[in-house]
Amino acid sequence: MKLIVGLGNPGKKNQDTWHNAGFLALDEFKKNKDWPDFKISKKFKAEISEGSEIEEKIVLAKPQTFMNNSGESVKALVKFYKIEPKDIWIIHDDIDLPLGKIRVSQNSSAAGHKGVQSIIDQLGTQEFIRFRIGIQPESRGQLPTEDYVLQKIDKPDTIKQTIENIVSAFELALMNGVSEAMNEFN
Repeated sequence: MKLIVGLGNPGKKNQDTWHNAGFLALDEFKKNKDWPDFKISKKFKAEISEGSEIEEKIVLAKPQTFMNNSGESVKALVKFYKIEPKDIWIIHDDIDLPLGKIRVSQNSSAAGHKGVQSIIDQLGTQEFIRFRIGIQPESRGQLPTEDYVLQKIDKPDTIKQTIENIVSAFELALMNGVSEAMNEFN
């Protein structure tokens, strides 16, 4: 069983912002699958869709706790489903990666990402898998990171291609393992 969590912020005003790249990736993954629509789960503080891929049960989750408290939702899901860290995949934006780049990593620090730090704090480990979506612009002037990530995406074609790439990376990881995805996409 795998828990695939896309990080973002709930609400209409946060749709299509850089910080919601994780939500966008899960939507793209589910789009071509015969899976149920996302449904809100108060128990998990998340929107959930369950299905299977390559004979493995998969829970897709979009925490509704806001980014900085994502760990609350992830901890509830992990506890309920009894999921090992190696089977937890977190998909999120990464301001330190150039726009359009993706990275797959395991056992890495939060590197300043507050949503990832919340998960590490709640789970007491950083052993999970991360699928990072680069959102760093060529130039953003003096705009603080906190303001930039909450702006509407202004490069829709680039982010669409990047989202498709990250979905390909976790589909490959599901089929052939995370190491294969790292070798192919990093």
